[in-house]
Amino acid sequence: MEWNHFLSKLLALSKVGLKFSKDPYALENYQELHDLVILQSEEVDQKIDSIKLYPKDAYPTPNVSVRVIIFNDKHELLMVKERSDEKYAVPGGWCDVFESARENAIKEVKQETNLDVSLVRLLGVLQRDLYKPKPSMVSEYVLYFLARVEGGVLAYNHELMDIGYFALDALPPLSFKSTEIELRRMLDVAINGKDVDFD
Repeated sequence: MEWNHFLSKLLALSKVGLKFSKDPYALENYQELHDLVILQSEEVDQKIDSIKLYPKDAYPTPNVSVRVIIFNDKHELLMVKERSDEKYAVPGGWCDVFESARENAIKEVKQETNLDVSLVRLLGVLQRDLYKPKPSMVSEYVLYFLARVEGGVLAYNHELMDIGYFALDALPPLSFKSTEIELRRMLDVAINGKDVDFD
């Protein structure tokens, strides 16, 4: 990874931590990381203006997320119970900077389920704004992938409340993060071997 990408990645991590952490000790550490990135950028002649690099008033573009469809041997669907709304979605989340969609999808599955997976194929690219149950100010593209489990022991992280495989005709209540219309479209592609679906 080049220095500019490395520093930009560290800056992004510090900004995410400063935004979402509530622990005072963690906030101090994220602020120190932020300041070290700025200092190091001057040392390697890659000066970074943290306000300009990740500003709130940048040219507006959609956020990008990934979701991953995983079946077990019984052809049941792996789903995670989101702590945010206490409903279920397929594993996934926001993409991190300077990481490919593939890397993000594999990483999100590992973080949320503790499973090691390989991606089989891209299923679709959807404009999530069209499917959210209530209006949102956030525009988002989501990339759905089909994955195969290669190893690991099923377990969920702090963002979740439960995890498990579900029969396709008995899915649990769905989170706003994976609405039924989106999920059914992507399952149709995965099960029936259709071409990539997109909005």
